[in-house]
Amino acid sequence: MYAVFATGGKQYRAAPGDRIRVEKLDAEEGAKIELDQVLLIADGENVTVGEPLVDGGKVEATVVGQGRGKKINIIKFKRRKHHMKRMGHRQAYTELEIVSVAGAGKSAKAAARKAPADKAPAKDTKAEAAPTASDVKFLDAPQGKADDLQKISGVGPVLEGKLNKLGIFHYSQIAAFTAAEIAHVDEVLNFKGRIERDNWLDQAAELAAGSDEEE
Repeated sequence: MYAVFATGGKQYRAAPGDRIRVEKLDAEEGAKIELDQVLLIADGENVTVGEPLVDGGKVEATVVGQGRGKKINIIKFKRRKHHMKRMGHRQAYTELEIVSVAGAGKSAKAAARKAPADKAPAKDTKAEAAPTASDVKFLDAPQGKADDLQKISGVGPVLEGKLNKLGIFHYSQIAAFTAAEIAHVDEVLNFKGRIERDNWLDQAAELAAGSDEEE
């Protein structure tokens, strides 16, 4: 289960147990905070998209620390004016550990994601969980009108056709991709990590929210 929420003018996708860096928040290290600008909650195949916010949606997190990102060098230059100015900037951030996600009658906590002590070693678990073509099932046909997948960055008409052939027609499907589904699409279409690198899930969630508002 994961949520898409907004803070500091940006959107983030996170699940219980994740550590993420967000725009600086006025909170001390170790403090418990609650983020209520929840735009989407996904629990397996069930996806709840807010209008624009999910009713009762909230993400609870613990402040791990405050910091600043890598230095960005800025140069302002005017040709033939003997003017050049150098500056540097380090963006401040707050690192959070997601404790729980709740909303629309669903909830999940970080503790629920921990594997029991008597489970097989991690190496064996990964081998057993490796996705195959038979493990992943998409739609046989669009549910209603298919979404314009070309609105996702990097998707053109040819790639949209390939996604449709796999049974992927809607933004909500992509926003709710599981790890097995991402690995399957990566393998079949030879994406080499493109889905995660280009933030397809976040893009699809935002487009899904926009489509619902238009309706």
